[in-house]
Amino acid sequence: MRAKIQAAFSGKVEAIGLPILALCWVSFFWGTTWLASKEGVKHMPALQLATIRQFMGGILYVGYFLLKKEPWPKGKQWKTILILAILNFVCSNGLSTWGVKYISSGLGAIIGAIFPIWIVVICFFKGIRIAKLAVTGLLICFGGICIIFMDHLGDFLRPDFQFGIFLSVASTITWAFGILHTKKKAASFNPYFSLGLQMVISSFILFSVTEIAGINIPYSEIPLNSWWAIGYLVVIGSILTFIAFIYSLQHLSTEVSSIYAYINPVVAIILSFFLFGEPLTQAISIGVMVTLIGLYLVNKSIRKAKIK
Repeated sequence: MRAKIQAAFSGKVEAIGLPILALCWVSFFWGTTWLASKEGVKHMPALQLATIRQFMGGILYVGYFLLKKEPWPKGKQWKTILILAILNFVCSNGLSTWGVKYISSGLGAIIGAIFPIWIVVICFFKGIRIAKLAVTGLLICFGGICIIFMDHLGDFLRPDFQFGIFLSVASTITWAFGILHTKKKAASFNPYFSLGLQMVISSFILFSVTEIAGINIPYSEIPLNSWWAIGYLVVIGSILTFIAFIYSLQHLSTEVSSIYAYINPVVAIILSFFLFGEPLTQAISIGVMVTLIGLYLVNKSIRKAKIK
C-alpha cells in the first residue's frame, strides 16, 4: 500500500514537473517571509534581525560547500561578491526588513515588487532607449500605486510611516542595481556558494554598523517570537526558497520563472489580512492588480530589450 502511494506521488511530481513545483514554492513562501519579518521586528531592532538571519543562512551555505571542498573564489570574483553583498543584502534586505517595522507587511511586499521600474530608470540614465511598452508599464504602475495609497493618505502625516516608505523604496533601488551588476559581472563559480559568501560578508558589515550605532540588544532579551521568525526566514526564506528559485531559473524560461514576482505580494497581502488583521480594502485590491499589470509590461519590455 505504501509503495503504491509513493509511486502515485512520484507520478504526480513527474507529471507536474519539479521546476514548476519549485516555482510554486517560491511564489508562495517568499510571500510569507514578509510576514515573518514583520513579526520579528516587532520585538527587536530590524537591522539586528537581518544580521542574524544573514549570518545563520550564510554559514549554512558556506559550511556545506566547505565540506564538499568547493573551490574558493579568485581575484576579481571577490570584488563582485563584495559589491553584491552590499547591494543585495546590506542595503536591499537590510532596508526592506527595517522598512516593515513602520509599514504593513503587505505594503512592504507591494513596494518590493516594483524593482523592475528602477531597472528601466537606471538604464534610461545610462543612455539606453526605453521602449514604449516600458513607458506604458511605468505609467500603469504609477496609477496602481496611487490607487493603493488612497487608503494611506492620512498615514503620510506620520514621520514613521514616511520613513518606512523611504526605506522600502530605497531597498528596491539597490536590488535593481544588484540585478544589473549580476548581469554585467556574473561570477563563474557556484551561485549557491557565492550566495552564502554574500550573506556572511553582509552580516559582518551590518554587525559593525549596528554595534557602532549602539542599536543592538542582548541576545538574551530577544523574545521567542523573534527567534521563531528568524528561524523561519533562515530555513524557508534564505535556504529552501533560494534553492528552489535558482533551480526554477535553471530549468524554466524567464517568462515563466518571473511569475513569482507577481504572486508574492498577493500572498503577503492575503495572509497579513488573516494573520495580522492588516487592511484589505477595495482600493488596495484594485491598486495591486493594476500595479502588477504594469509590472508585467515592464518585465516584458526588459526581456525583449535583453538589457545587460
